Amino acid sequence: MQHFSLLDLSPVPEGQTAGHALRCTVELAQAAEAAGYHRYWLAEHHNMPGIASAATAVVIGHVAGATSTIRVGSGGIMLPNHAPLMVAEAFGTLATLFPDRIDLGLGRAPGTDQETMRALRRNMSPEDTFPRDVQELLGYLGDAPTGSVRAVPGQGTHVPVWILGSSLFGAQLAAHFGLPYAFASHFAPAMLDAALDIYRQTFKPSPYLDKPYAMVAAGVCAADTDEHARYLRSSQILGFARLRTGKPGKLPLPVENVQAEIPPQVLAAVDEALGCSATGSAESIEQQLRGIVDKYQPDELIVTGMIHDHSARVKSFEIAAEVLKGLCD
Repeated sequence: MQHFSLLDLSPVPEGQTAGHALRCTVELAQAAEAAGYHRYWLAEHHNMPGIASAATAVVIGHVAGATSTIRVGSGGIMLPNHAPLMVAEAFGTLATLFPDRIDLGLGRAPGTDQETMRALRRNMSPEDTFPRDVQELLGYLGDAPTGSVRAVPGQGTHVPVWILGSSLFGAQLAAHFGLPYAFASHFAPAMLDAALDIYRQTFKPSPYLDKPYAMVAAGVCAADTDEHARYLRSSQILGFARLRTGKPGKLPLPVENVQAEIPPQVLAAVDEALGCSATGSAESIEQQLRGIVDKYQPDELIVTGMIHDHSARVKSFEIAAEVLKGLCD
């Protein structure tokens, strides 16, 4: 493993506001930079009261301006919601303001519900245009425009483009275009093995990358003791269960007995979805994260985690960073 990175969903805890969440995102990014994380990625979600990073490019610019060296990017921008030209202009602008520090991760899903999709895109097409849109976007960020339309800023910035996915489609597309690939195993690990195999075996060298580069995502919740880490993680488990049952909201307070709060069949599904994760003390998460790295051999591991208390969340990622340093080649 070459690097370790951090994915922040800018969670809005119960009792707090989006403004508080965004201030915490900046503080966490600064702590991540000091702790040695390579990238700090933010994600696009809409109509979700518990996530404050809907205007992802805006938040990326804010975080990049508050840090100095860490790479900042999207994990990801949901391309079906946007015209490729506008994405190229936004990230071309970010790359112009913060040279060699911006990443553009692209997702194929809309990241929201059908009604919100209609609000985002007035003219929705049933056709899957994602591969064509990726190709168009790559053209806008390259040196030579493919037509009369140019992205200004954008052209010639060569913002690194990643394909994100939780199924086999993204792996195939990333391999076909010769792009780096990130798998969303932090919430959908079922196809991780197969996706990595397809990506690595069918990868075509390109001007962007001469060999496969795969990032695996994992949840992490670290504390001084295993017991306290499990208590802190209950917020994410409860919040994910509510999302899965159609009741999204702000990040819940932690509870002592999360099993009593969630129906058994829902809890089983949540545990499966969040199975690629590490929870506990430094010693415990070292063993769990090493197992993930040894099994999947990622070029990079990106960790994420939702903890209600901001200071505990910062500490969790600081503990994780010390562990992850020992797992890098």
